Amino acid sequence: MSRMGDVLAGIHATWEFESDSVVIRFERGIRTPKLFQALGERRIPHEALASVTLTPGKRGTVVLHATPRPGADPLMEAAAGQLRDGSDPYRLVLPAERETLAEYYGDELRAVLAPEAKLPAEKFLVAAPQAPVHFKAYDGKASFDGTRVSFRWFWTGASSAKWKAGDQSFHVQELNGVEWRSPDVFDGYLRLLRRDSGLTTLPPQPAQADQDPAAVVFGLGYGPVHESLPFAAAVLGAVRTGSAPPPLDAAPAEPAPDAARRDPADIAERIRHLGDLREAGLVTDEEFTAKKAELLAEL
Repeated sequence: MSRMGDVLAGIHATWEFESDSVVIRFERGIRTPKLFQALGERRIPHEALASVTLTPGKRGTVVLHATPRPGADPLMEAAAGQLRDGSDPYRLVLPAERETLAEYYGDELRAVLAPEAKLPAEKFLVAAPQAPVHFKAYDGKASFDGTRVSFRWFWTGASSAKWKAGDQSFHVQELNGVEWRSPDVFDGYLRLLRRDSGLTTLPPQPAQADQDPAAVVFGLGYGPVHESLPFAAAVLGAVRTGSAPPPLDAAPAEPAPDAARRDPADIAERIRHLGDLREAGLVTDEEFTAKKAELLAEL
């Protein structure tokens, strides 16, 4: 590989070449994709790369593109091929006059690719975004503290099915994966895939994300890529590195600090919304009474 510390500066990002990895540092600026700004810096080990190409770009540019191995990067696994070219963190766009330099570094990278570069990685080789992370979806706020994923529903957007189920909290050891559908397309969402404990069979998750208490849905301005994708990757990284589910007699986890006490005005608004659902026939009197008691207990 080239000398340690060699740097190739492109548009929106700089690649620094080290003896065993490439450090990608993303610039901050109005024109820099928000996903790049959110990621900040990423270290990509050589063993995480499958291939490196150099192709002509748009308007007098060339593109040096490193493709990660399947299963090597939680961010790209969560994205599942849905990122637009302009938001691909593995693309370095450079002015055409730097083509010779880019070709040199591309050749250097290809020379150090591992023999198993074309094979799926057995574990994540690129670090996932760090928790805590959170974002606002259309129907609720999603939070992840590194151990638990929490969904707190918004009365303005959540379906009656989610209101009946109540706010949700999932330990990463209860999960088997994450499904992210980009907010750039119609019906975007983030869904948590539940793990079957083997002792009890979980009911099938609803096909529609707006009816699934283990999912939040996106909308215009809600769950943008630069917030929801790093969130999905952080959860996926924790799920893949998690251990076996906790024993059934384990002590319950402490509630998240923001869930310990709720704003009385928020509780009153939720009870009012429940009343509207009851009036509309979407919630029974028994369900209304039970949920109202749960909400009052949070005060």
